[in-house]
Amino acid sequence: MGMNVGSNSTTEDEGIVDINTTPLIDVMLVLLIMLIITIPLQTHSVSIDLPQGNPPPSQAQPEPVVDTVAIDFDNTITWNGEPVPDDAALQARFTEAAAQPVQPEMHIHPDRLASYKVVARVLADAQRLGVSKLGIVGSDQFMDAQ
Repeated sequence: MGMNVGSNSTTEDEGIVDINTTPLIDVMLVLLIMLIITIPLQTHSVSIDLPQGNPPPSQAQPEPVVDTVAIDFDNTITWNGEPVPDDAALQARFTEAAAQPVQPEMHIHPDRLASYKVVARVLADAQRLGVSKLGIVGSDQFMDAQ
């Protein structure tokens, strides 16, 4: 119990509104001791028997097969430098490339002056016919000279 000494209060029944922090400090000390005890248990190392010996020699990765489809300024399409006469021939080549067991990388190289419609049609045909390794190269020509 608390006692008010020297206060100007006229009533003797005022309660003490301070919180008793002793039980909280006791709980915190117990938690701190438990933490200190359990920390060394987490730092124990586990011995693992690793295999000894030389790793097998690395296999040289084969060079990826790359097919380049170029679209010139006049919207002519070439496949690895050979002109493609029409859309049916281009679609046949895409189908053949997609059917190979190791699908070649397809690099689409549009000219800066090529029609967007032709480039979009070539990309759509490649995707529709199952070509999954597809990329557009030569984008440096589209950057403005600085």
